[in-house]
Parts: sequence; C-alpha cells; structure tokens
Amino acid sequence: MEDRVHHHVIDSFVRRGYPSTAWEIAADLGATSEQVAATLRRLHDGHGLVLHPGSLDVWIAHPFSASPTAVWVAEGERGWWAPCMWCALGVAVLAAPNATIHARIGGEHEPVQIQLHDGAVAEDSSSLGVHFAVPLRDAWANVVHFCSTVLPFRSAADVERWCERHRIAQGAVVPVAQALDLARAWYGHHLDRDWRKWTLQEAQAIFERVGLTGPFFRLPVSDGVY
Repeated sequence: MEDRVHHHVIDSFVRRGYPSTAWEIAADLGATSEQVAATLRRLHDGHGLVLHPGSLDVWIAHPFSASPTAVWVAEGERGWWAPCMWCALGVAVLAAPNATIHARIGGEHEPVQIQLHDGAVAEDSSSLGVHFAVPLRDAWANVVHFCSTVLPFRSAADVERWCERHRIAQGAVVPVAQALDLARAWYGHHLDRDWRKWTLQEAQAIFERVGLTGPFFRLPVSDGVY
C-alpha cells in the first residue's frame, strides 16, 4: 500500500504541482479513508514523506514541497517548489529535463538561475557548487533544516565566509553536475509504482557511486532505511 500511495502523491506533484489529498487518494485507489490515513502515517514515520503536524496533508514528498520554499523549478508554464538544491535537481530528473532552477546564492540576496538542457547542467551554470552543511547521516534529525541548508554557491571561499557569518558548520561542497548525478541516482525511481525507501546500505552505495565519499557522506552501518 505504501508504494501505491507514494506513487499517487509524487504523480500528483508532477502533473499538477501539488499533492493529492487523503480523500483523493482513497477515491482513486479504491481504498478506505482509514487505510489511506494509516498508510500516510506509516510513510511519514518511515521518512517516505512529511505530513503537516497533526494532519494527513502532505507537506513534503521529496523532491517536492507543497509549501513555498526559496527554490523554484520551472519549465515552460509548469513549476514546482523544492525543499533544497538536491531536491530541485531531483524535480528536474522526474519532471523537467529543460528546467530553470531559481534560487539565491547561500539563500541570501543574490539570485541565481541554474539551467538544464536535455537533463544536463548548461555550461553557464556548471561552475556553481552545492553546499551540504549537515552530514547526510543526520538529515532526518531535522529534515526541514537539512534541506534549507543545501544551497548554491559560487566558490568554496564564499561558503567559508557564509558559514562564519551565520555560525553554521561548514560541510561539503559538491559541483552542481555531481549533485545532478546524485539526484538522478537518488530520485530517478521515485515515480515508479513499486517505489520503496532506500536502505542505508543502498543509500551509501549511491553516494559512493557518484563520488561522494569520506566521513561526511558516511551513513551508519545498519539494516534500517534512510
């Protein structure tokens, strides 16, 4: 049931730009409201999506956000909010291979546009980097904060000054093309009807496959899911 509900939510984001309600999911899947409610709560508890506190309304279903964020992914007349730069690239993978990602350098005042053409980062955007401030093993301790600190920068020196200015720990800077490789490997199957959460071992293998190695990207050795 989790895979069917997750697919319905992601598909609704892709097609309409916002998530299905629990009532819509139940009606479309021929399920009871109780079944869908329980499934949504299981998905929330298992980090398959994030519900608004105290409700069954989807807040975040990575890589999409139902609430306004500082990152907007546009393709033609369509557009989506993304929780972070990793997610924005994931939106492009799932829905918008010729997207323009609108963000701000370090989440501050300077606007930046990242262009993708046929699923690849355009040359004029390729010099940018994506800073991950929080180690990936700690992402779900506060996933909203984690996402809000995955931001675009022009240089490693800018990241260092930004971290000092905001008293945020410096993490890892990843070239935007490599971040797209991560998004493609991570989110490429999120619209599959048989979707399931990556295990910690699978997640670690994805990080290593796209060249994200070292302690910052190392996950706990466990049988759990990411």
